[in-house]
Amino acid sequence: HNPSAVENPFYHLAPSWALYPLVAIATMATVIASQAVISGAFSLTMQAVQLGYSPRLNIEHTSQTERGQIYLPFVNKVLMVCCIGLVLGFRSSGNLAAAYGIAVTTAMTITTVLFFVVARYNWNWALWKALLVCGVFLFFDLSFCSANIAKISHGGWFPLIMAVFIFSLMTTWKWGRAILAKRLMAGTIPVRDFFENMKAHPPAPVPGTAVFMSGNTRGTPSALLHNLKHNHVLHEMVILVSVETAEIPHVQDSNRVSWEKLADGAYRLAIHYGFMEDPNVPKALQLVSLDGWTYDPLKTTFFLGRETLLSSRKTAMAGIREQLFVFMSRNARTATDFFSLPPNRVVELGMQVRL
Repeated sequence: HNPSAVENPFYHLAPSWALYPLVAIATMATVIASQAVISGAFSLTMQAVQLGYSPRLNIEHTSQTERGQIYLPFVNKVLMVCCIGLVLGFRSSGNLAAAYGIAVTTAMTITTVLFFVVARYNWNWALWKALLVCGVFLFFDLSFCSANIAKISHGGWFPLIMAVFIFSLMTTWKWGRAILAKRLMAGTIPVRDFFENMKAHPPAPVPGTAVFMSGNTRGTPSALLHNLKHNHVLHEMVILVSVETAEIPHVQDSNRVSWEKLADGAYRLAIHYGFMEDPNVPKALQLVSLDGWTYDPLKTTFFLGRETLLSSRKTAMAGIREQLFVFMSRNARTATDFFSLPPNRVVELGMQVRL
């Protein structure tokens, strides 16, 4: 009866007197959706940091009781810039519809594929059962997704470009950290060999406890080697600490710390966190007693290795991605802040590493 109503079908669903109530409903829906996007971006970013797919970022906990109630200033600023850029670039909701359609239908398809992987390999579903359930959803998902392919040139390219950009950042960081770990591993010695050598040729002992943070669970931390090389001393109590992220949201305090004795006065600790938890090393140290030793913040010094990365075009990670990894490393959150270490008890020992 009124073909022109197709231009604004939502507000023509109700009589004219209901226009303002519909505006109110649409506004509330927009606020709810925006909060969902913000909360999701914060949670996913924190999980990416914990799983090693993102540099360390400043994470602020806004609740004393709720672990997942967090705020990431950097991510919030990025969202603000992107929203302003979308409004200025697309100018109207009609132009933005193409980008929205591509984003939603592609996300639906990816979700179904990921569900198949989880059902098949985590839940051990039979292949026919997983294919049957996911095939029904994929039939509709791919129908919607293919129908939106024509919208790529009309604005649908934007979510695809953003997805490729974020994916490149995450894989670059993961790949770069693996290469950096390989470079550092090449210059280390087995930790047990190190302490056997110290037993045969003991350096001058100094009182107190030295905690060396290390991501390598087998080799001797570079900070320990540098401290011994330059200061020619070894603390009475030496603890090597590595932080490991489990593939579960939270870890109970009873399973937080595992340890082994390396030598007299030397121990290796592994502190376990869920991917939704914020590491706090001093708090975790309070949970352990190592042959009578307990954590005393006034008698403990934390030693960190700080690597200065130098670009090298001779590696597999050459060109733009290498430069990107170096930039991300230099602007990452400091280990002192990330592990909640007391700043006045931290000593950083630097070294240069060529990728």
